[in-house]
Formats: sequence, C-alpha cells, structure tokens
Amino acid sequence: MFFFEEGAAMKAHFNREGLVEVLGLLSSVVPSRTPKPILQCVLISAHKKDTRLCATDLEIGINHIFSGVQVDEEGDIAVQADRLNAIVRESTEDVLKVEAAEGVCTVTGTDSKFTIYGQNADQYPTVPVFEGQANLEITLENLQTGIEQCLFSAAKESSRYAINGVLWETKGKKMWLVATDGRRLARCRVNLVSANREQTQRKVIVPAKTMALLSKVPHHNKESVAAKLVDNQILFRCANVVVSSNLVEGNFPNYEDIIPTDYQKKLKLSTAATLSAVRRAALLTSEESRGIKLSINKDSLVFSGRAPETGDARVSMAIEYKGEPIDIGFNPQFLGDALRVIQTPEFEMELGESDRPGVIKSGTDFLYVLMPISLA
Repeated sequence: MFFFEEGAAMKAHFNREGLVEVLGLLSSVVPSRTPKPILQCVLISAHKKDTRLCATDLEIGINHIFSGVQVDEEGDIAVQADRLNAIVRESTEDVLKVEAAEGVCTVTGTDSKFTIYGQNADQYPTVPVFEGQANLEITLENLQTGIEQCLFSAAKESSRYAINGVLWETKGKKMWLVATDGRRLARCRVNLVSANREQTQRKVIVPAKTMALLSKVPHHNKESVAAKLVDNQILFRCANVVVSSNLVEGNFPNYEDIIPTDYQKKLKLSTAATLSAVRRAALLTSEESRGIKLSINKDSLVFSGRAPETGDARVSMAIEYKGEPIDIGFNPQFLGDALRVIQTPEFEMELGESDRPGVIKSGTDFLYVLMPISLA
C-alpha cells in the first residue's frame, strides 16, 4: 500500500501482491536505456475516482487501473520503475506504506525504509486510455493462444521493418495472425467475439514487442480483449488494463503466394513423438552442421544429425506413407518451435521436392511453412 503523511503530495494504500503483478507487467515496457530518464519511471496517479499506474517507451504504453485502493490524499508521482519493482517484490508485508512529496518517494515496511528520488509527474508523457466503441473483441485466451502459435516466427531484427511485427487479418468473425522472418512463416486462425464492419477485411501489423506484452496480461477469469484502431495506433482493453501501441508501417509480404498447394507427399505424425525425435537427432549437431535430415520411406521416418568433430545421431519412427521417398533437411530449432505450439496430438506434414519448403498443418487453425536447408 502507499501512504503519504501530512503535507505529502499523495496518500494511498495498495495491496502488495497486486502491486507486484502490476509492476511486473509495466516493467516489460520500461526501456533499460533511453535519453529521456523519465521513461524509466512508472507514473502513479492516486485519485478518489480511480488509481492508475502507467508506463511507456513512447511506442508502447500501459495504463493500468489499480482496484481496491484507499486514497486519503490525491496526487501523482513518477518513480524509477526498476527500483520500485525490486522493493515491492522483495517485501514480505501485505501492506506497504509509501510517502511521496516534492519528488521523493519513501517505501516503508515493518523493518525497512527505502527512499527513491522520483521525477515530476507533470513531465510524464500522456499514456492513452480506451474510449468509444471497439473495432473487434476477442477472448484473452484465444488471443494468447494465437500469439503463442505465431510470434516465434516474427523477425527479431530486419531491414524489412514490416516483418518485425504480426499481421492481423480479419474476415468476418475470424482473424488470422501471421508472422514470418523470411525463413519460416506461421499462421493461426482465432475466433472473434465480435467485429464491426469497419474492421472486416482490414489488415494491420502489430509490433512483436506489443504481441509479447499481450501474452503476459494475467488471466483471472474469462476476460475479453477489446481492440480499437486510432490513427496509426492500436489500443487494447482487457479488464483494468489498456495497452496502446504504434502500428508497424509498411506492407506485409503476400504470404499466401508462398504457401505451397500442390504437394503430393503427405503424412500424419504424432506431435509428441516427432518433437522428441527432432530434439534427440539435434543433440549431436553443431554450428557448422545445424541441420537434421528427415529420410522418409513407406514405413519409416528417420531423423539424423551429425557433427564431424562429435559424432552422429539417428532416431527412427514407424509411419504409414504412400508417396515417393524423400530426404530433406531442416533447422531443428525452427522445426521444434512449431511442434511445441501445436495443440493437437497429431499433425500433417506436406512436402514437395527436397529444395522446396515443408508445410505443417494442425487442423484448419494452424499452418507453418519452413524453408529447407542444404545438408551437403
């Protein structure tokens, strides 16, 4: 809890466990390095109507209403996020007293007292709130499942800025999330609760960092996430949390053109058994020989990996396969990434020639395209 003495700028009481959760979420936005020190702070605004904690890096913002706060005196302060987060996290009390006045914030526990030098709250950037009607609504569970199934494929750093995010493509009450780094592509389909006409058929690119943040919003009940487009930003509201984010500019690749549709080599595999085989075959690979080979015949699938200085590995699986035999190489990390997020006990693999990408499908909701690698 926060408490401010007579003459202080603010007096309020917070539950420590709730504050740990909120600060953990806000800290994921606070930049570790910035020419603007105030961005390394969280803004605490304690008011009779509501109490908000905010954080932003000027591209992504979080505006969190903290419920159940007793406010004795209204006020605002900007406090260094990492210091406050560490103090609150390490404390053992159910209630913390915090005094803040003239830019100084003091956190007092049963046997401890910490003084943090804050900054002028008036200088803190405005963090958007969610107002008006949403463009679409989706359950938090569906959204986080979709994020899990595609975010890993987004480019980490690329001069093609558009692939540093995740494409949101809405058609009716369905939405496709698509991510690619140029070597692989993941696409998943999620059901929406609702979508207005303005959103239907619209495409936007949401930054990967924003998607990662949304995956961390805690579950309490079966919350829904409302999303709204405002100029070049997208706003999300889930319970007491509002996340605002700039959209990625640029054109996302026409991904449908790179999804093969003419493959004849098809097989159904156990998800758990295949992931285990991939992991074991990769144990003896090295930086120089990063790939594993899949050798597919009518009754067996052999995963093999080798490193000249270490040795080789061979893992066999019994399968039913009617196509032509094929040997193809894949990056085991990329292959394993897809297998780890499949939510069905079995999946389909489709292949063309050994120099064409492989396709993994799990029902109609998940598709993964993976470029092969040369094993020469």
